Amino acid sequence: MHRTLGTLALFVLPCADLAAQGREPGPAAAARSANAASLTRTTATRATTAPTIDGRDDDEIWQRAQEVTSFRQFEPIEDGDPGMATMARFAYDDHNLYALVRAYDPHPDSIVALLSRRDVRTQSEQIKLIVDSYFDRRTGYEFAVNPAGVQRDYYIFDDMNEDGGWDAVWEAKTSIDSLGWIAEFRIPLSQLRFPSRDSHTFGIGVWRDVARTNERMSWPVWRKSVFGLSSQLGELAGISGIPTPRRLEVRPYVVQKSESRLSNGSWSQEPATSLGADLKYGVTSNLTLDAAINPDFGQVEADPSVLNLSAFEQFFDERRPFFTEGTGIFNFSTNCNDGECTGLFYSRRIGRAPQLGGLYQGEDALPLSATILGASKLTGRVGKGTSIGLLNAITQREEVGDATVEPQTLFLVGRVQQDFREGQSGVGVMLTGVRRSLDATTDDFLRREAYTGGVDFRHQFLGRHYVVSGYVVGSNVRGSADAIARTQRSSVHNYQRPDDDVAYDPARTSLRGSAMRIGLQKTGGERTRFQTGYSRASPGLEINDVGFQSAVDYQSVSNWFAILQQRPTGPFRRYQVNFNQWTEWTAGGTRTSLGGNINANAQFVNMWGGYAGFGMNAPSTCPRCTRGGPALRNSSSLNTWMGLNGDPRGMFIPSVNISGGRSDANRSSYLNLSVDVDGRFSSRFQMSVGASFARNIDDQQWYDNFGEFGSDTVHFTLANLNQKTLSMRARVDVTATPTLTVQFYAQPFVTSGKYSDLRELDRPRDRHYDQRLKPYTAVEPEAFNVKQFRSNTVLRWEYRPGSTLYLVWQQGRDQFDLDHGTFDVSRDYRNLFRAHPANTFLLKASYWFTL
Repeated sequence: MHRTLGTLALFVLPCADLAAQGREPGPAAAARSANAASLTRTTATRATTAPTIDGRDDDEIWQRAQEVTSFRQFEPIEDGDPGMATMARFAYDDHNLYALVRAYDPHPDSIVALLSRRDVRTQSEQIKLIVDSYFDRRTGYEFAVNPAGVQRDYYIFDDMNEDGGWDAVWEAKTSIDSLGWIAEFRIPLSQLRFPSRDSHTFGIGVWRDVARTNERMSWPVWRKSVFGLSSQLGELAGISGIPTPRRLEVRPYVVQKSESRLSNGSWSQEPATSLGADLKYGVTSNLTLDAAINPDFGQVEADPSVLNLSAFEQFFDERRPFFTEGTGIFNFSTNCNDGECTGLFYSRRIGRAPQLGGLYQGEDALPLSATILGASKLTGRVGKGTSIGLLNAITQREEVGDATVEPQTLFLVGRVQQDFREGQSGVGVMLTGVRRSLDATTDDFLRREAYTGGVDFRHQFLGRHYVVSGYVVGSNVRGSADAIARTQRSSVHNYQRPDDDVAYDPARTSLRGSAMRIGLQKTGGERTRFQTGYSRASPGLEINDVGFQSAVDYQSVSNWFAILQQRPTGPFRRYQVNFNQWTEWTAGGTRTSLGGNINANAQFVNMWGGYAGFGMNAPSTCPRCTRGGPALRNSSSLNTWMGLNGDPRGMFIPSVNISGGRSDANRSSYLNLSVDVDGRFSSRFQMSVGASFARNIDDQQWYDNFGEFGSDTVHFTLANLNQKTLSMRARVDVTATPTLTVQFYAQPFVTSGKYSDLRELDRPRDRHYDQRLKPYTAVEPEAFNVKQFRSNTVLRWEYRPGSTLYLVWQQGRDQFDLDHGTFDVSRDYRNLFRAHPANTFLLKASYWFTL
């Protein structure tokens, strides 16, 4: 009893003492509290006279504004002492937020200042200002500048993700002096979003990069061991009495284009002129409406050349500014592979290549893409922690002669997210709809309507180090019986497979499906991270009208565990070792994959980096390898990969990557090798060249299915494919000033393959490899040789803030009718450049103004 009372006294007395200190803080406690607050909180000073943005600190406001000096290192050492001092000050008036950052440097002559096009990151010194004007700990805006005056900006969503497509109109000037260098910012409040109230506190952060030492420091300290970016920002208080900005921005543009056209066997240049406009309107202080009328994306770089022989659609990144800017709210991922996440909204469905274009291949008037008549999106935050996004677009009917190759289509995407616990938890809803105006040409091929809906959630706990998340998704598509039958037979679904429990019904006029996922992650911590999850998609899930999903009818369990070392240790600046394991089945329970790998990546103290890995897959069943036929057993496989990249501070930066593997009882193998070299010859001139070679021998490459579908006479055939691919690439950047640049990109691509040993299914699930197939001699297998060249030259001049002039030359060459089945580098590239070029010349001028 006495021991219990003694223990209780030891606990209660200190607590009582702490409580007393809370009621009447002493001088020492008050000093500690004030010092702690200064590490994460500062005050903006109202400017009676706006500072001149010239990269100097002699304006009156900078003599009065409060200093921030408690910068800490976060790279390479988290919360380490910085090698150089940094100081920041903040001010504001009714229209702008101002910041001045002085980066002290004992050797100003060693400051690295490289010129580049706006939004291009170079190995330069850098000052970055991060502003969370909503102060929701989930979103924010990044404004970065290097000593040469090159500006970059990003929008932050989901606390950590950066949207590089977001562009704002703002100003920054820099100067180098005997103490180091200075960056002075003017951020118009019209470019930020914040609630309407009398006084504001913004989330704030300042990052500094020192290029020659690769040291990174910040105020307040950013911790790599803690998940999140916006949630780790400090506080900028004292902003009061600012009016709600009037936000109407208009950017009209005119495009003069000349395109190569093949007509009656001869080439000609066809000129065309078009007008359009982009509009940005602040509906409220929190909501922004973006609209595009007859948008043109002629200045956007072309997609890389590929030859896709898989059963799955090729995924390409979005590059068009209207769809890349500020679309983080529309993110709803249902599938992630190699870091690329796809889901309910894939913006490249809007303005896609005509879906029935393959029926009219070779026609002179076949359009390359559906014309977007108009598009708009409403994004922002309302209430307390509620984010909304609404996007709609309409594309016009495209035709060849009187035949429709893409119908007029209406797209609608809606998203709502509600945050709780200062952004540590949240729930969201997403709805999408597509409506096509079909006619007799398209009714048998395309779905008339498509709708999807999903609910997702996340919950962070234990200091944001852990998160549990998941989603539930449903879809419903409608159309004619022929169109829905095509959907069932597509490579996404394969309802026609004879050996599964999914019923193919050619009389259906609708198809429904669902998907779900639940997962647990450890996202923070000094030494370990992990992720585990279960996901499932039913056979009828169809989201590809406005989303992206390669395959359905699956369930999977995946596990990932990582060991990290984030502080310099021995020869390593940092390293990470990962362990992966996965198992997949069809929704009916047939195992389709069982595998795992071990991989590691590291950066050395000399700033070189590298990675390596090894993985294997156990024998499993492949329900998609025969494109609608019976499932085929796959033998075990082994894979390995490694890479090395050079010090990014050097004049020449090499990179080498190699991967390879074997499967199908050692009858199949692949080898991929790529080499790249980046060269920085001056602050104005950069060049990158590279080449990739791939050798692929696939003994079970699907060839074709012969016979009448649904009969016992259909033959599902596979062949041995021997394929070689060589792709080269070159990029040149010339920067006259931060607002006047020339970029050149070129990629010649050649791939050649020969099919042999044509076989058909015999006993496709036999344990013995040689018993699964038997010879098929009714058809002589063919060969191919595909050559493509894509180049893009863009002169960009931002002649005033927000207003840009583009001069573009794009060239494409294609050749498919020569050298089938043989691969000869010199001959193939010589023949490629003898092919007639398709040239596009474009002049685009836009003018930005605000009302």
